[in-house]
Amino acid sequence: MADTVRLDKYLWAVRIYKTRTDATEDCKGNKVRVGGSPAKPSRMIKVGEVIEVRRGPIQYIYKVKALLEKRVGASLVPNYLENLTPEEELAKLHSPTETFFIKRDRGTGRPTKKDRREMEALMGEVDYEYSGVDFIPGEDDDEDEEDDDL
Repeated sequence: MADTVRLDKYLWAVRIYKTRTDATEDCKGNKVRVGGSPAKPSRMIKVGEVIEVRRGPIQYIYKVKALLEKRVGASLVPNYLENLTPEEELAKLHSPTETFFIKRDRGTGRPTKKDRREMEALMGEVDYEYSGVDFIPGEDDDEDEEDDDL
C-alpha cells in the first residue's frame, strides 16, 4: 500500500462523504482543512494527519490512523479514522431551533386582525431577561421622560 492517498478519495473511503464528488466540492469550497490550512482534493495525506471537516454548523475533527483507497464498511471505519470532535460541537446536532412556525389550516385565508393580535401576543412572550438584552424598547419609557422634566 502507498504511503499517501488523495484527500478526496480518503474522505469518500472512510464514509465522511457519500460520493467522491461531494468530497471534492467541499475541498474546493474550503470546508476541508488538513493541519489547519485549506486543502485541495488532490492533496496527498499521510498517517497521523488531522483533518477538519465543516458540515453544516459542526466542525468535525478526525485523525488518520491508516490509509485506504477503497471504500470500506461502516463497522471498519474506526480502524482507519479516529474522531476527535469535541462534545460541544456534537451537542449542536441536538440543540433546539429558536424559530417556530404558527400552523394555519389550508384554505382559511389571510389572518384576521384578531388572529394577527393573537400571533403577536405569542411572539411577545419571549423572555428577554436571559437573552443579554439590557434595554427593551417600550418598557419604562414614560418613567424616563418624567425624570427628565424634573
